[in-house]
Amino acid sequence: MAVLKYEEIAEFLRARIAAGDPGPGETIPSGRELAEQWGVSRATAIKAVDVLRNDGIVVARQGTGFVVTETPVARPAGARRAGSARAQGGMPFLRVGEPDWAEPPVRVATTLGLAPGAKALRRARTLQLPDGTPHSYVEAWFPPEIAEASPRLADTAPIAEGTTRYVRRQTGRSPAEGVDITTVRTASETEASRLVVPQGSPVAVLLHTAYDEQGNPLVCEEGVTPASNFEQVETYPM
Repeated sequence: MAVLKYEEIAEFLRARIAAGDPGPGETIPSGRELAEQWGVSRATAIKAVDVLRNDGIVVARQGTGFVVTETPVARPAGARRAGSARAQGGMPFLRVGEPDWAEPPVRVATTLGLAPGAKALRRARTLQLPDGTPHSYVEAWFPPEIAEASPRLADTAPIAEGTTRYVRRQTGRSPAEGVDITTVRTASETEASRLVVPQGSPVAVLLHTAYDEQGNPLVCEEGVTPASNFEQVETYPM
């Protein structure tokens, strides 16, 4: 699939930001500057910046332009439907612990096609509401062939270009299909601790899996949200 010009510009800026130039709090080139540098219309340049803004990599600052965010932003598991912004529902998050190799829950292991007892790389985070309280707890599980080819997934530092683009650059594999399954259960002891709710509280669990064009899983995320924070809205033609 051909890469559109605004996507090419966004990828270039993303790579620069991932390398620390510009760093957090620093300004990226304006739409006019990007249009001149790349020989494109200002509308195309602005669209490239919108990609970074929707990904939570840059934020608008009055009187300055767009600056690299100092607080990483993510969105709950799922919400990646075609035509929607990747950071739909995006909010600040805190990384939980360090990425580690662990045996995933049975449901995740089955989805990833792992044998019993096999381990996957886990990256965990807690998404936050505006007042700093937890909104949801998310564990992302990467199968061994993806994690071993993408060593930065094991680092605690955020990946400014985004894990999806980083994995694509490292492996040549991109998500072609996403499957989201929502269920309801009670919170485990660990989940209750992360979400600051009583153990056994009702939670919604969204299992999101991204598959490549060959139907092989790239990542499986399990997002757990207390019932009080969970709302799913669907708008569709009738």
